[in-house]
Amino acid sequence: MNLGIKLRDKAIYIGMLLTVNFPMAYAQSQSAIQPASDQARGISYIWWSMFWVALIVFVAVMILLAWGLWRGKSNNPSQLSYLASRNLVIIAGIAVPLITVICLVGGSLFLGRSLSQQSPDNALEVRVTGWMWWWQIEYLDDNGNTIATTANELHVPVDRPVMLYLESGDVIHSFWVPQLHGKTDLIPGRTNTSWFQVDGPGAFRGQCAEFCGLQHALMGFLVVSEPKAKFDAWLANQQAPAPSPSDSKTLAGQQVFFESGCQQCHTIRGTEARGTAGPDLTHLASRQSIASVTRKNSRAHLGGWVADPNGIKPGAKMPMAQLSPKQLSNLLDYLQSLQ
Repeated sequence: MNLGIKLRDKAIYIGMLLTVNFPMAYAQSQSAIQPASDQARGISYIWWSMFWVALIVFVAVMILLAWGLWRGKSNNPSQLSYLASRNLVIIAGIAVPLITVICLVGGSLFLGRSLSQQSPDNALEVRVTGWMWWWQIEYLDDNGNTIATTANELHVPVDRPVMLYLESGDVIHSFWVPQLHGKTDLIPGRTNTSWFQVDGPGAFRGQCAEFCGLQHALMGFLVVSEPKAKFDAWLANQQAPAPSPSDSKTLAGQQVFFESGCQQCHTIRGTEARGTAGPDLTHLASRQSIASVTRKNSRAHLGGWVADPNGIKPGAKMPMAQLSPKQLSNLLDYLQSLQ
């Protein structure tokens, strides 16, 4: 009986873990060996080159070891001359490893130089600022002025270079999208740059790759690449102010938003909400995820995040909302209207 109860409890516990962690896994893969840009392809090529060289060395060593074990000790061992032994050591022990290392290091240096080159003149310019533990994304015009702001979701056009200006608002972070480019650090007080050009439509998960505190592992983001016409329409919508409440429920939800003090940390353009401590929520409902790709952007997940953010991301700076069920429902109606 006790054994059955223990097994049942374990099954329930495992089910809870899967329920909690499955939403985090919905996003696309982070495979560096499935490149979707020229930059990532170069990195993948170096990786595969090193892999095959290492595999050849491993197989050769295993074959020699197996041959030696199978042959055993000979009763009549052949005597190698000093010259033959010396040549074997020079060729197999020095020349081959040296040439291999020179080729691999040379290839890596050449790739690093090509990746550090400036992007073409027609690049889309975006400023990405890392915060504990989310990403602020600002689209810039030709003069470097911000024309649209969003969070945790970087939309880019297909077949157009994207120039990133990477900054940090608090501690060191690292911007990494394995299928598009290598890692680039975000350092307080400094602007680093990186650029890539996506081959085709898709969604690619990115991640902070520099330990930055309690929720470092849940500091993710999405890069969404789409055809030019679709991207232009998306960007035009992001530049527009938030839609006004269209019915009594969304109007009541907007009142809850302001009465609860949400505007102190969040911006909703087109309203008096001008907070900067948290993500811009102007077009929150148009995003695929919330909480830095920790949850899908659904009503249930959004409600759980508003009601108890630390239950999803312990250490999150967003306080727990003290709302009645009706207030929470109205607030969700309003937030989900922000298309």
